[in-house]
Amino acid sequence: KVYVLEVNPRASRTVPFISKATGVPLAKIAAKCMVGKTLSELGFTREVSIPHVAVKESVLPFSRFSGVDIILGPEMKSTGEVMGIDDSFGLAFYKSQVSAHQALPSEGAVFISVGGNKKRDMVFPAKYLASMKFKIYATRGTRKIFQSNNLEVELANKIGEGTPDILDLIKSGKINLVINIPEGKKGAADSKPIRSTAVIYGIPCITTLQGAHAAINGIESALKTEINVKSIQEYIK
Repeated sequence: KVYVLEVNPRASRTVPFISKATGVPLAKIAAKCMVGKTLSELGFTREVSIPHVAVKESVLPFSRFSGVDIILGPEMKSTGEVMGIDDSFGLAFYKSQVSAHQALPSEGAVFISVGGNKKRDMVFPAKYLASMKFKIYATRGTRKIFQSNNLEVELANKIGEGTPDILDLIKSGKINLVINIPEGKKGAADSKPIRSTAVIYGIPCITTLQGAHAAINGIESALKTEINVKSIQEYIK
């Protein structure tokens, strides 16, 4: 037996985003279907194919709350959403980060700290950042893996391991991007001050491997291609 626990017909975020990205007024179509119209009558029977890419990014209020951890959980923490749109994923993602007040750097230094087995997964992205002339800082364990793969890395001490530690580097303006991918509850708790300090000093902070790949793609695209701004009507013709 199937039991209906809740009927929630809201479409306050995803549907408007998709409608803007595709040019299809989905809410209007849905409303007409509710009063008896069919999709065939409305001429909407096939998924729309678009030549551009649209990226939805959540806007999070962490910068307003000193000391808060940016690691996400099941709670709703976002206060809104933005859309980055362009002809490629990299540029669309880059625009989404700018709109969400987390603009990715085009130069400088990147701090990387990765927990557990994910360290090796971060080798290639780190090499890509180095190829774009970024200076790489890493904690001792991550640095050891990087060096064994012929990657030049500066040591960033963990908190309590000596001065200057990673918090000192962030506060002194030597870090332009933080990639902190902890493993397990203890790893997340131990690295919370790093993420909180990055937020306070307005430094973009990435906490997943997928996010790191997307950010690197965005940085590379922004370095190689001039960023243009067009109205959404120019994309949806």
